[in-house]
Amino acid sequence: MRSFDDLLEIAAERKGGRAVVLSDIPAPLSADALAAIPDDRWLARMARGIFQAGISWTVVETKWPGIEEAFDGFAIGRTALMSDDRFDALLADTRVIRSAPKIRAVQQNAVFIEEVAAGAGSFGRRIGDWPGEDFAGLLDWLKKNGARLGGSTGAYVLRAMGKDGYVLSKDVVARLVAEGVIDKAPSSARAMAAVQAAFNTWQAQSGRTLTEISRVLAQGIDA
Repeated sequence: MRSFDDLLEIAAERKGGRAVVLSDIPAPLSADALAAIPDDRWLARMARGIFQAGISWTVVETKWPGIEEAFDGFAIGRTALMSDDRFDALLADTRVIRSAPKIRAVQQNAVFIEEVAAGAGSFGRRIGDWPGEDFAGLLDWLKKNGARLGGSTGAYVLRAMGKDGYVLSKDVVARLVAEGVIDKAPSSARAMAAVQAAFNTWQAQSGRTLTEISRVLAQGIDA
């Protein structure tokens, strides 16, 4: 496994310099800033990720104002206690993506968020306090306790909300395979532990965020 500086140089050679590779990478939010994000915004972002899975993101983006309205701004209590009548109404509502499993997942995630917030003070507090050196554990927690937050959905939700972490995109996985960290897309706890260990090593070497490291890895592979 090469050093982070070597990987940054590989990406720089492909993209036209280190400054290009490192440009436009958002700075993660602090734990306190994440904790201050209202619970309904976490549910909204989860819903967006769930609705986008398997369809054009542009479609969801275009419909999003109507989706927000149909779900009453993703109010946690109201969504968690969704009645059968309201579920049926949403399933027939042309403003939303009319998928019964996805609509039900939004309700289930409202319950999940409500339960976590009751113990932590806010859902964002729990996310913000989760240590970066166990980001793989956070992804696993979301997958096991949330609804339809496995695969890359959970990672993209966290990145969009400002949590420092990595996204195991096709290019990131390809770079990890090239470095001998894994031999294919990680699907086991052992493989995810190896991924986390590699990111922890590169972070210790560079002092950079997990987000930066992830983006550098992605740019080190020819499209």
